[in-house]
Amino acid sequence: MQAAPATAPPALQMTGMTKVFPGVRALSNVDLTCHAGEVHVLAGENGAGKSTLIKILSGVYRPDAGKIVVNGQEAVFRHPLEALRAGISVIYQEFSLLPDRTVAQNIFLGREIHRRGRLDHAAMNASARQTLETLGVHGQIAPEALVSDLDVASQQMVEIAKALSLDPQVLVMDEPTAALNPTECAVLFEAVDRLRARGCAIIYITHRMHEVQRLADRVSVLKDGELSAHFDSLPEPSAIVRAMVGRDIDTFFAPRATSDQIGDVLLEVRDGGNARLDAINFTLRRGEVLGFAGIQGAGRAALGMALFGDTPLERGQVILRGQPVRITSTRDAIAAGIGLLPGDRKAEALALEQSVLDNGMLSARALARLLGSHRSNGFTNTGRMSGLLDKMEVRAPDYEVAIGSLSGGNQQKAIVARWLALAPEVLIFIEPTRGIDVNAKAGIYQLMRDLAIGGAGIILISSDLPEVLGCSDRIVVMRDGTVAGEFGPSPSETEVMELATSARHAAA
Repeated sequence: MQAAPATAPPALQMTGMTKVFPGVRALSNVDLTCHAGEVHVLAGENGAGKSTLIKILSGVYRPDAGKIVVNGQEAVFRHPLEALRAGISVIYQEFSLLPDRTVAQNIFLGREIHRRGRLDHAAMNASARQTLETLGVHGQIAPEALVSDLDVASQQMVEIAKALSLDPQVLVMDEPTAALNPTECAVLFEAVDRLRARGCAIIYITHRMHEVQRLADRVSVLKDGELSAHFDSLPEPSAIVRAMVGRDIDTFFAPRATSDQIGDVLLEVRDGGNARLDAINFTLRRGEVLGFAGIQGAGRAALGMALFGDTPLERGQVILRGQPVRITSTRDAIAAGIGLLPGDRKAEALALEQSVLDNGMLSARALARLLGSHRSNGFTNTGRMSGLLDKMEVRAPDYEVAIGSLSGGNQQKAIVARWLALAPEVLIFIEPTRGIDVNAKAGIYQLMRDLAIGGAGIILISSDLPEVLGCSDRIVVMRDGTVAGEFGPSPSETEVMELATSARHAAA
């Protein structure tokens, strides 16, 4: 189904939206229109005003100026329930599901179906099944299943089903793929297509340009609380990026290393293997960024965790600085000078309620305990850590605030500062830009290059193929838990994907 004809009133029209907080003008005269049967992408950096705009739409905030019209009727939302009753449903990045309840119970949470004074589980299961059928996932997700037994992608689908069960006129999806792998994203995109075909008006918030290209009918870009650009047809990614950050997309990747910047072999793995990996052979040189590409499940993240001692290699040999090393734990890896930024920073790297400074000190304090107090001078110096956070340009009111209050890009910079305190020679980045905006991505790319220029060896493991291609001096392609081949700095996406998905081998 195509978007509604221009003569039909928009499903949603927000005009002149303005919101001022003490000392901050979060929104200034922003307009946003979404028609039935279309996907309107809302893009912008962290802090551009997207969240404020959506919170006004959902009744969390009251605007200081502006008007909201839903299906031709002006609406004033004083409470989120009023927005829900008007047909506005929002799916936030953070799930709101109860893990110890079933899919159907979560979908009908707070509006359960009763029969003769008792919960009618059969009716809720039947209705939930119909909603899941609308999304095309009824065969994969059972209404009776506990949410705690579902993977992240399935939980995301339950969130969408929960919103869809309210029969929304407007559905807002806030970074819905932030925790999904490429295969799971494809399922989500198909669900969005189905919702669009049913006539749902969808506001889709994303930083990812390939999602814009795949889904958008129209695009609006916010910058510094103002409408920076609006596109009534699908624009080139470069136009969107330029509107978001004021510069072209081709400036986002730092220049690759020159031949004189790449040094001797720093790390070598020979015939490495464990339960998930086999016949792993590669070298990493000082001064280079070595990218690892492959489809989901190819073993890239498993390799990173193995090198860091989380799931150690059980076979083969690891050579570091020309000497064999045994890495059987993360302590071994840290002591050997290997650091890692995990793919899920919130779950695996951060204590969200603790301060930025305390999070920066986590690895330093761990190494101090490992080496003993007589050898730990400098590792636990809070003044030195503050200096490193300054060097990383971590934006925070001060370093005593909870790190969970910072943007994803600033959280990532704080983790890097943590490792800078230990001066690792090998630093492994797993999905380093997941969930952060394009300008923050550029900062991470430059950071990796700066660390390499300083003499470190960088391993980049990412499911974002353009990211791997743009950042890497060499690219190792993995398939089915082993190394399928290697490319120099400039292969095409097609060449990499052919190697990642077939038996074809590339010349080293």
